[in-house]
Amino acid sequence: MAEFKIALQKTLLHEGGYINDPDDLGGETYKGISRAAHSNWHGWEIIDNYKSKPGFLASLDKDVELQKEVEVFYWTNFWLPMKIYDVRNQTTANSLFDFAVNAGIQISVRLAQSIIGTIADGIFGEQTLAKINAFDPSHFQAAFTVAKIEHYISIIQKRPTNKKYLYGWIARALEYS
Repeated sequence: MAEFKIALQKTLLHEGGYINDPDDLGGETYKGISRAAHSNWHGWEIIDNYKSKPGFLASLDKDVELQKEVEVFYWTNFWLPMKIYDVRNQTTANSLFDFAVNAGIQISVRLAQSIIGTIADGIFGEQTLAKINAFDPSHFQAAFTVAKIEHYISIIQKRPTNKKYLYGWIARALEYS
């Protein structure tokens, strides 16, 4: 069965550290956790305490409590609700998890469901799990990668300001193919 720490480690390589890009609708973000979407996350208190201190950015990654908060956030908000722990292929689990973090759980699950031939309801239930585990992992990854890139292009068509993120999004999608 898939291992959370492996998937998280790969995802965090893409999410980076602290970012406050005015073009990003998520606003202030730390390791992919946006303040706009998750303002009640305990990690923001820790980050805010460092802002007035020298070495603000370097201090964040060294803070053990903050790193634990990041791990708990992804475990409780993505890994457990998606039941990815029951996916047999680690690369498939990594890809599903990473795209859920980047685009949302329902979008990730719907795209996967459209590939494996189940009703695309965005719910990672027993039927979805069984079909993903029975599906050829290399075929799934190829199709899922294409679907992710199509999703990113649709985002840019709706909001051209996001074009600056396209290369990174495509590189991220190809990482799992």
